[in-house]
Amino acid sequence: MNDRSTNLKAIRPIIASAHVNSNMSEDECFQNATLRPIIKMQNHLLVVVFRNYIDKRKNVFYDLSLPKQMAYIENAINKDMKFRNSVKGMIIGQFTVEEYQLYIQNSSALNKRMMNIVKERLVSNIQLFTQPLAKAI
Repeated sequence: MNDRSTNLKAIRPIIASAHVNSNMSEDECFQNATLRPIIKMQNHLLVVVFRNYIDKRKNVFYDLSLPKQMAYIENAINKDMKFRNSVKGMIIGQFTVEEYQLYIQNSSALNKRMMNIVKERLVSNIQLFTQPLAKAI
């Protein structure tokens, strides 16, 4: 393993509940060994990026009811291709070369898993999106 791979893996958080065993599919192993730690590590960035997404769309998110806010998050993740691709890039950029080679073998299914985890993270952090950030002067 090269220095980049070693360094990338060293900075990822360990998720005790993210087990990998021989009974799992390759996609599930990849999800637990790679996607979940990377997305957890990128959590703060994902929150800031989504806040910016809300801001760029005139803050309508803040006027929505909780169920509609959750639908807004899901819509951003699943339908806004520019936002979706940006988020995917933040995650894929943290892959090792070996992980990327595994990823490209079944990228469609892994993208679904990736976006579901990101959506769950944003929804679980929804309290951080309850009001617009004050602009610094």
